[in-house]
Amino acid sequence: MHFPRRGGILLHITALPGPYGIGTLGANALNFLDWLQAAGMSYWQICPLGPTGYGDSPYQSFSAFAGNPNLIDLNNLVGLGLLDKADLLPLENLPDSHVDFGRIIPLKAAVLRSAWQRFQRMGRLSKLSRNFRQFTAAEDWLDDYSLFMAARESQNGAPWNQWPRPLRFREASALKELRSAQKDEANYQCFIQFLFHQQWQELKKEASARGIGIIGDLPIFVSFDSADSWSHPELFQLDAERNPTHAAGVPPDYFSTTGQLWGNPLYNWQAMEQNGFEWWLAILKNKLELYDALRIDHFRGFAACWAVPGGEKTAENGFWQPSLGHELFQKVKAVMGDVPLIAEDLGVITDDVRALIDEFGFPGMKVLQFAFDSSEENNYLPHNYPHHCVVYTGTHDNDTTAGWYETASEHDKSAMRAYLNLPDGIDRKQAAAAIVEAAYKSIADLAIVPVQDILGLGKEARFNTPGVAGGNWTWRLPADALRAEISGRLLELMRVHKRLGGKT
Repeated sequence: MHFPRRGGILLHITALPGPYGIGTLGANALNFLDWLQAAGMSYWQICPLGPTGYGDSPYQSFSAFAGNPNLIDLNNLVGLGLLDKADLLPLENLPDSHVDFGRIIPLKAAVLRSAWQRFQRMGRLSKLSRNFRQFTAAEDWLDDYSLFMAARESQNGAPWNQWPRPLRFREASALKELRSAQKDEANYQCFIQFLFHQQWQELKKEASARGIGIIGDLPIFVSFDSADSWSHPELFQLDAERNPTHAAGVPPDYFSTTGQLWGNPLYNWQAMEQNGFEWWLAILKNKLELYDALRIDHFRGFAACWAVPGGEKTAENGFWQPSLGHELFQKVKAVMGDVPLIAEDLGVITDDVRALIDEFGFPGMKVLQFAFDSSEENNYLPHNYPHHCVVYTGTHDNDTTAGWYETASEHDKSAMRAYLNLPDGIDRKQAAAAIVEAAYKSIADLAIVPVQDILGLGKEARFNTPGVAGGNWTWRLPADALRAEISGRLLELMRVHKRLGGKT
């Protein structure tokens, strides 16, 4: 797919301002859409929306299909009669400056369970109840997910490879007992997904009405402790006891000298091919109903994955294990036609990865923070871009551009200033503004900039530091940050560089 020449902003939902400790799918998301429209933007890019597990990372989820309960807007539930304002009082003292996941997760879960209790008293003839039944009947993934979450609850949150053997192996008698004993919990999990998807579809409709497309994000791997690996163990590289034989990661690189050991189970590509890649077709169809386009994280894994043997503490002793990306995307094209995917092709990119991207015509990514090493052949320098790519100042894994400039070597800073014709002595905000403009003026079809870089914020606003445990994913946008003067300046930038869409 070729994108038209457009601009966009990267901001995850959790980072939106608003009450009750975390960004949600409610009024502040609509306010952000209004600001994007006023700024002449055509796309809003977000991180994955799945329910987060350990470390609160959106890239480690209990399900490839489900939505994150913490993103549900509670004021919307008050409007539906599922909650009273008094029910929200326990969340009013949560911080606005960052997400305190340790506090918000149990508090919000308690409020959502109150909504579930009230929903059950509404009766089957209510409109909400009818819509709920329609949703549960339509979503094929929901039964496995709700059972998985109910089983986790019954096992005190233990990962599924530590469950009793009959439940771990999904024996018919164990599943029957689970459905009976945990019926209310499974139905509650279905209800939460219903609320999430109802709110998401409303937000998506509002975005479309403003001419804003939403770019989602799909991790290439699923978490081991997920409904996906529990319900489809044959699709993953697991041993006889259903423990991973190898874990996914990346070798040592720009972000980490020991690589990154993600811990996700690797796919059994041969089994996937034998069943016609049904799981991948289902997940892509699901995501492209939610989003207008989809970035696939770690796209190089479709050519080969960095496989780390079980028991290793770092990713240093891994090896490249071939994947069946060519066969997969042939099947995707045959069934779904051309799909609007963005290939995250950063890191160790070899000829087989480039060939796969080129064969199927997916746009790759360029990151300006990687550009300034004084080499004219550097693929991240704008004069080396093809039109068919997506340029970023940085991604969710980078420092903010102002933060990068503060800590970059004098060599790299000098190279950046020389390339962009900037004087010595500029500060971090001036450097960030210049790199933002370089992204939007480049020949790349699509230019996406993290909102932190639009605001010139420093390392205090970094969203994630790969390889560092704790403290990630917590940053939130200040409530008064997106002023009209900023959207006006961006609108002029979009106009000058011919990136305006149709509904500005």
